[in-house]
Amino acid sequence: MKKKPKKSSKKSRPILKRETIKKPPAKVEVEKIKKTKIRMIGIGGGAGAIVSEIAARMPRATFVAANTDLKSLKTISRKVVRFPFGQNFTHGLGTGMNVSLGREAALAEKDKIKNLLSGQDLCILVVCLGGGTGSGALPVFAKIARKMGNLTYGIFTLPFKFEGEKKMEIARESLKKVRNYLNAFSVIPNERVFQIINKETPLKQSLSIINKMLSKSLAGLIETIYEPGLINIDFADFKTILEGRGRLAYLNTVEIQRKKGRSQDLITEVLNSPLYPYSIRGAKGVLFNIAGEKELSLADVNQISKTIADLINPEAKIIFGVSQSQRYSDMVKITLLASGCGLKIFSAKRKKKRQPKIKEKIIKKSPRKRKKKPSPIKPKPPRRPKKARKLRKKIKKQSEKTKPLKIKRPRSKPKKKQRKKQRLVSVSRNEAKNQSQNNSEETIRKNAIQIKKEAEELEKEMVEKEQFWETPAFLRKKIS
Repeated sequence: MKKKPKKSSKKSRPILKRETIKKPPAKVEVEKIKKTKIRMIGIGGGAGAIVSEIAARMPRATFVAANTDLKSLKTISRKVVRFPFGQNFTHGLGTGMNVSLGREAALAEKDKIKNLLSGQDLCILVVCLGGGTGSGALPVFAKIARKMGNLTYGIFTLPFKFEGEKKMEIARESLKKVRNYLNAFSVIPNERVFQIINKETPLKQSLSIINKMLSKSLAGLIETIYEPGLINIDFADFKTILEGRGRLAYLNTVEIQRKKGRSQDLITEVLNSPLYPYSIRGAKGVLFNIAGEKELSLADVNQISKTIADLINPEAKIIFGVSQSQRYSDMVKITLLASGCGLKIFSAKRKKKRQPKIKEKIIKKSPRKRKKKPSPIKPKPPRRPKKARKLRKKIKKQSEKTKPLKIKRPRSKPKKKQRKKQRLVSVSRNEAKNQSQNNSEETIRKNAIQIKKEAEELEKEMVEKEQFWETPAFLRKKIS
């Protein structure tokens, strides 16, 4: 018979104590760093293709393709989460460059978008501006992310010139609306492709080159956040650089073989990315990480740091890190993120500066008086002799008693002396009028017989005078 095993005594229970032992705090901190959640969302057909290609090369982040076009979502890779929205408005089709339709489709799915963005530390929004879905729905996604307290970073592409001015106008308007809801954003014009590739390169291959460069830069940034280094950079540092609203950002990652004199080439490549039409000049915040072998010298780090510091704003925040790994044998890698770059995006269409208005006193000029032509001087009539004047005065006095005088006004303006005379004459006229009125009142009405007798007497007098003047002078007798 087999003996039963003896029951373990109370002394053999130290295992329970080992299970209850707390983990060291260092491991907890590492787990917290790993839990930083980053989600990249491509809105629209073009952005979905970019996110689909980046997802294959970049780990430690989740990827989403949001679109109203169901046919376009079918081409997305399996590593990307498909997010259809606005089916009631578009019926599974695109928006056809209708920005308002894309906006309405996103507003109708607000609750779904909130669930998509919840619990994320960093939201990277990728959009090809100029289309209806991306340009219309982008402000809605960014506003919801901002309200939820997520750190938002936008990566936008601008349309080609051959796509027309209308698409560029849509891109401008969408960028103006969304920039206040973002912490930072980068702009990549599609025209920059021609500076990287040959003209004979196929379209798909040329666009893929841009996606590779972009994924390389983003991968380098995520690597600096997650992996510890000699001088460590974490998500808190990344947050301080991107704090603020609507800042223009520059992101680039470069790898180069470590040889003598190659550090200067590394700096020039990092600071002159072919993707962006701007540089880090005037930036208000800079984060960069240098990764290399254990043999990485202090002189190399100093030279890179000094060159970057000379270009940015003197009051800018600078955070740098150094990480060493065997993966970078005979190689140096640098990742640079700058925010608040001091350059306008659409510099080609700058408005002319308005000159300050100078307030001037308005002097009202009186209308010019037309100069009257001098009237021709008329010769004065010759004066009559004194005897004729006296006779004329007597006649005037007699006529004033019976009838008012009628004096013609001279055409030319009278002189001062003549004006005084006219006043006297006008007074005499008034007096004459008064006298004539009084005389008319005093006159007695005559009969027809009396008038006839007076007429006969006048005729006799006239006949006598005629007879007198017909006789010669020497025969004339004085009429008694």
